[in-house]
Amino acid sequence: MKIGLVRRGYSPTGGAEAYLLRLADGLSQAGHQPVLVSSSAWPESAWTHGSIVRLPGKTPSAFAAAFHAVKPQFDITLSLERTPGCDVFRAGDGVHAAWLARRAKFEPRWKSFLRKWNPKHGTLLALERQVFSQTRLVIANSNMVATEIETWFGISNDRLRVIPNGIGTSIPPMDRAAARAKLGIPNEKYCVLFAGSGWERKGLTFAIAAVDSLPEDAILLVAGKGQPAKFPSKRAQFIGPTRDLPAIFSAADVFVLPTIYDPFSNACLEALAAGLPVVTTHANGFSEIIEQGIHGSVVEPGDIPALAQALESWRHCDRQTVAAKCRALASEYSLERNTRATIAVLEDFLRNA
Repeated sequence: MKIGLVRRGYSPTGGAEAYLLRLADGLSQAGHQPVLVSSSAWPESAWTHGSIVRLPGKTPSAFAAAFHAVKPQFDITLSLERTPGCDVFRAGDGVHAAWLARRAKFEPRWKSFLRKWNPKHGTLLALERQVFSQTRLVIANSNMVATEIETWFGISNDRLRVIPNGIGTSIPPMDRAAARAKLGIPNEKYCVLFAGSGWERKGLTFAIAAVDSLPEDAILLVAGKGQPAKFPSKRAQFIGPTRDLPAIFSAADVFVLPTIYDPFSNACLEALAAGLPVVTTHANGFSEIIEQGIHGSVVEPGDIPALAQALESWRHCDRQTVAAKCRALASEYSLERNTRATIAVLEDFLRNA
């Protein structure tokens, strides 16, 4: 098959980009020909599979219009963008309409009202409606997202497939004391780790409030890009973006992501693979794969007392036993498994086209 893989933008650290490259590798190994359909943002050096179809468009709507005008010819097109006209759409970012609805519960009404008139959100919602109405097959990365697609857009179940995210190379463990010394964390502290960007959506405010309510030896280690000044806390230690995952995971006792909305958090899957129990919310598609009290805890978004209680419950757990169970579960969700499942869906789609 000659398969068009659609992705407008590019970030060297982006999860969607890493996923697309891994999928392209798997497609090539299976004998297919992946072709990237992108804007000028994607550098030639970052694509090792030959052809790139370049389309104009610095915004989602402009790129979608360019795609519609050109209509590149492939056996099948798989898009990671809200681009109408593709055969298969991977809804890795979830449902924008559902995110706005969840967000409205945690902000003043005037903000939600103004957002309805924001052209950015209007454009994304319009593209989303077109994509879900026109695309012949949709891949969701969690049952939560699949349900949202059915609820918001009335898509029949036979047009939906659920393929959970996968993790790549496992994160090697590091000596706990050495990791803490590297990060300046005293050994006696109870260290809660929060990692990721988009701190408002991912619930950093809730994490801070929960950790602040714990005994004084609890601290919150925050990794990722954001503005610490907007999240004041005497217990939080902000280390910024980091590639030193072995150190931050080995230094922590528990991972927290009290997100308002996350289709399926890769950071949670990485924490699980590193042997950490994960405390998250029902608004995270990742929560579907863990067993309460075995691999972590799941609470409602914004419920700070429940979040604090869940974090405290992992303080005195048998770390070796919990770590072994967490790593075993994470091993079931590999990128290889995800790639195989995606290729199988694409091949089945062509057979039945």
